[in-house]
Amino acid sequence: MKSLKAQKHQLSQTEAQLALLGDNKSIQIPSFKEKLKGCDLFPLRPTQIEVLQINLGKMCNQVCKHCHVDAGPDRKEIMSRETMEACLQALRNSDIRTVDLTGGAPEMNPHFRWFVEQLHRLGKHIIVRCNLTIIVANPKYNDLPDFFKAHGVEVVSSLPYFSARRTDSQRGEGVFEKSIRALKMLNAVGYGKEESGLILNLVYNPSGGFLPAGQEELEKQFRQKLDRGYDVAFNSLFAITNLPVSRFLDYLVQSEQYETYMRELVSAFNPQAAAGVMCRSTISVGWDGYLYDCDFNQMLDLKVATRESQHIRDFDAIALKGRNILINQHCFGCTAGAGSSCGGETV
Repeated sequence: MKSLKAQKHQLSQTEAQLALLGDNKSIQIPSFKEKLKGCDLFPLRPTQIEVLQINLGKMCNQVCKHCHVDAGPDRKEIMSRETMEACLQALRNSDIRTVDLTGGAPEMNPHFRWFVEQLHRLGKHIIVRCNLTIIVANPKYNDLPDFFKAHGVEVVSSLPYFSARRTDSQRGEGVFEKSIRALKMLNAVGYGKEESGLILNLVYNPSGGFLPAGQEELEKQFRQKLDRGYDVAFNSLFAITNLPVSRFLDYLVQSEQYETYMRELVSAFNPQAAAGVMCRSTISVGWDGYLYDCDFNQMLDLKVATRESQHIRDFDAIALKGRNILINQHCFGCTAGAGSSCGGETV
């Protein structure tokens, strides 16, 4: 399977995605702006900046059906060391405590280990969003569990389900078996074990056009199945709603579920979830250094509204904290039900 960009697919263009998302009248749903106004949250503003989420590139060893990044082996967009240096400078000049590294597969960036080492020296809490299979994909990545441990990295790992069939249908043949092997390697160095202090969290995404079940119940199921079936341990499970962006948007259109899914998101709109969305406490940095309110806005090329601070080299925490957050119809995904963020439910 190739990325949408490699296929020259219409929905690889952000303009086409935004045009589809913006046509809310034809499917008879309100605008997200109207919903926010109804609960006195418009304009949506930051509460603080606690997390700098950095996309190290769109290259990945997997091509997942639901991927909002449209990542894959054919994507060559990779963050340069120069841009990483600018990120480090911004962090030195701010009180941001947590750095969240994502991709693609962030580990495939040639400067990944150097960057983690520099962040560790700065005393930052480092999160790496690991797809697990990268650990066993090539011998050069086999020591990642030890590297993560040496630098106190919190590992957040994608695992769509606790069965091979559902995981492989979303992420590719053999992904579940490789993921279990990688989880065992992480467990072997202490990850997921309460006494170790090494955090290993799992991420669940629904396999189709529906909202995730309750996070607490899902975690119980995952813990039971992975422990009994594979002797695998983890700390917490995050349930994340699939947003109608890029490949998942294409899936919804191709399966003729787009209108139904959007209506489901709107009907499940939760003002409490809207108040706790991650864009209020996070700044997202693209592989090329441009700044966004969140990872999803990044993939739709919706840069922050702070014109004087739209690139990491011009990072201004005060200006960014005073900005209005850009919204669109995809934001219904983060505000449906119990809410959705990179850390799972928001309420």
